[in-house]
Amino acid sequence: MITLHILVSILLATPTIVLAENPFDGFLQELRKEAINQGIRPTTLDSVLKGLVVNPKVLALYRRQPEKKQDLSSYLKQRVSTTRITLGQKLLAEHQPLLEQVASEFGVQSRFIVALWGSESSYGRNMGDFSVVRSLATLAHGSKRKDYFRRELLVALHILDQGHIHPSKMLGSWAGAMGQCQFMPWSYDRRAIDFDQDGRRDIWFTQADVFASIANYLAAVGWKNDQTWGREVTLPPNFNSEFTNKKMALQEWQNYGVRRLNGTALPTRKIEAKRIRPTNANGRSFLVYDNYDVLLKWNRSHHFAIAIGTLADRLRPSSVLLLKNQ
Repeated sequence: MITLHILVSILLATPTIVLAENPFDGFLQELRKEAINQGIRPTTLDSVLKGLVVNPKVLALYRRQPEKKQDLSSYLKQRVSTTRITLGQKLLAEHQPLLEQVASEFGVQSRFIVALWGSESSYGRNMGDFSVVRSLATLAHGSKRKDYFRRELLVALHILDQGHIHPSKMLGSWAGAMGQCQFMPWSYDRRAIDFDQDGRRDIWFTQADVFASIANYLAAVGWKNDQTWGREVTLPPNFNSEFTNKKMALQEWQNYGVRRLNGTALPTRKIEAKRIRPTNANGRSFLVYDNYDVLLKWNRSHHFAIAIGTLADRLRPSSVLLLKNQ
C-alpha cells in the first residue's frame, strides 16, 4: 500500500504538463505587436485578428500551383474569349464618359484600362471571395515566402485602419489580390486612387476608383499614350535568330522582311520596337513597344502581356484590329 509520503514524492517528481501554444496564435501575437508599433490602432486589430485561424484551402491552393506552363494559344483562347470581347465592348461603350475622363487625366487609353479590368476580374464579376487578411495571415505563417506575405498583410491592416473598406468586404483571391483590379495591398497603397473623392479608395465597388487606379498604375510605371503595345508579326525564311530581343526602328524591321500577320507592311511611324519570341508560343513572334514592358511591370508573364494587348485590340469599336500608324 502506497503511503501518503510516497504518493507526495511521486507527484512532486512528475513533470508538469504544459499545453503547447498554437504556433499560429503566437504568430498573430507577434504580428499585433509589430502592427501597433507601425501605428495601427489596437481596436482595428481586435476587430480583424480576434478568432482568426489558418485557412487550409489557401495552403492547398498555394501548394497546388501548376508547374507546367500553359502554351500561348491555349492561354489566349481562355483570356481573350469571344464572351470577354463582346462584354468588354459593351462595357467600354457603357462607361465611355467616365473612361474618357480617366484616360484624359492619366494618359492611358480606355481600351487598355478595360482590358486589364476584364482580365483581372472578368469586369468585376470575379474578384474572389477569400478574406484578404485571413489569406495573407495564412501565407505569412505557412508559405515559403513568409516575409513577402507578412509585408502585404501589414499593409492590408493599414488599409483597414484608414477606413477604406470594411474588414468583411475586404475580399480577394486566395493569394491576397484585391478588388476589381486585383491589386496586392502594397500596390493598392501606392497606386489606388480615390477618383470620386469620397474619402475612400474603393477598388471593390466604386467604378471610378477602379478605372483610375488601373490607369494610375500604368502611368506611374511609364505608359505612353501615343503608342500601342505591339503586334504579332511574320518573319522571312531563315530569319536571323540573333535579332530576338533586339530593339530597332520599325523601318529597319521592315527592311529585314518582317511584316504584319496579314502580310502587309509595318507602320511607317518612327518608333522603335523589340522582337520577342515567348516560350511555349509555338514559334510565334511579336514586335513590341515600350508599353509592352509596362504591362510586364503589372504582371511579369509574357503570356499575360500579350493577352492584355490582344484583348485591348479586340475591344476597338471598329473591325480594324490594329492601328495603321502604330
